[in-house]
Amino acid sequence: MIRNRLITGLAAVAALGMGLAGCGTEGTSNNTASNTATSSNEVVKITYMHRLPDKAGMTLVNDIVAEWNKANPNIQVTATKFDGKASEMIKKLETDVKAGTAPDLAQVGYAELPEVFTKGLLQDVSAEASKYQSHFASGPYSLMQVDGKTFGLPQDTGPLVYFYNKAEFEKLGITVPKTQSELIETAKKAAAAGKYIMSYQPDEAGNMISGLAGASGGWYTVKDNAWVVNTETAGSKAVADVYQQLIDAKAVTTNPRWDTSFDATLQDGSLIGTVAAAWEAPLFLDSSGGTGAGEWQVAQLGDWFGNSGKTGPDGGSGVAVLQTSKHPAEAMKFLDWFNTQVEGLVSQGLVVAATTEDAKTPKDWADFFGGQDIMAEFKTANGNMGDFTYMPGFSAVAAAMNTTAAKAADGSGKVSDIFSEAQKTSVETLKNLNLSVAQ
Repeated sequence: MIRNRLITGLAAVAALGMGLAGCGTEGTSNNTASNTATSSNEVVKITYMHRLPDKAGMTLVNDIVAEWNKANPNIQVTATKFDGKASEMIKKLETDVKAGTAPDLAQVGYAELPEVFTKGLLQDVSAEASKYQSHFASGPYSLMQVDGKTFGLPQDTGPLVYFYNKAEFEKLGITVPKTQSELIETAKKAAAAGKYIMSYQPDEAGNMISGLAGASGGWYTVKDNAWVVNTETAGSKAVADVYQQLIDAKAVTTNPRWDTSFDATLQDGSLIGTVAAAWEAPLFLDSSGGTGAGEWQVAQLGDWFGNSGKTGPDGGSGVAVLQTSKHPAEAMKFLDWFNTQVEGLVSQGLVVAATTEDAKTPKDWADFFGGQDIMAEFKTANGNMGDFTYMPGFSAVAAAMNTTAAKAADGSGKVSDIFSEAQKTSVETLKNLNLSVAQ
């Protein structure tokens, strides 16, 4: 699964005044490629740059595109894979837009979108996007927007859900908590038996913890061409309170997610429950080393952080229309079709944002998760995702949150410090980028 992380931007909000570019014919059904024609009956050529895995055993992007091209002779698409890091791709896109050689479409992480927006690389395609809005979950769709304008369509998602070992829960006589008080009480009961139903992951503070807090309300908005920042929301305070209680009670693991020590807690059977992004499902097969295979399940988050049944994002990406595209309507027509090729995209390891058909759970995932249709759970989570957007330079904020989170893990700080640091770093980062910040 692709991890999408933002790098620091270096431009002002020149793109706020970008006008709507291009209009086209109404889109047709997105489930089956259909013949289309331009008004001049000339062939429109569209280019698409992506970072999808495209590995053996997957339905290759070029094969999916070939299906479109066969059915749409007047809109021909060429896809290219970028093998470098996300930050490197953004730099290339910036250079190519200036040179007029950029692709029409490019994969952009949700956390990266505000940066490429402020760099003036994106085209406002709100009118075209609205034709296809019903094909995608509302939360991911909103992540392709800045200041009320839409710049593309969502492709894959990372809604936060709850992974737990059902067999171990049954042995302890516990169930998945529904409320905040139940979560804390259940965590303490499990810890007394040497088991942990929650993990506090310092290296995921900028992503998972921001997503948990964002389930109750976003942190960043744009008003009158200025960024409004509030990272210390009621949701943030609830997340801080819950995790602090769990840490103080020693009822939570504190191993970094991307450290081997986290894998060890799965393999020795001590960690039997954790909040995780949906795309982590296949990673659990490897991290667990087979421990608990067939016993794990996926559930929706309880109302643990004042989130009222909502969840938040951790990762995922969409595809945006670049500012230099001369055929935005045709690009969006193809993009809607491509991003709703559910079976092919699932083969790439994606949890799709499309709602046009139900994704099938891969067999090895189903085997590990006790035969459960976890894709159905992820679809529910997509529909329950709150509206959360990112700011330019969010990577700097995430890094500061991770550093602060580590101090809470070792007892030299508090979980609440994560959100005050996020506020401070957010404002500083925006100002360093010469962006207006509302006071």
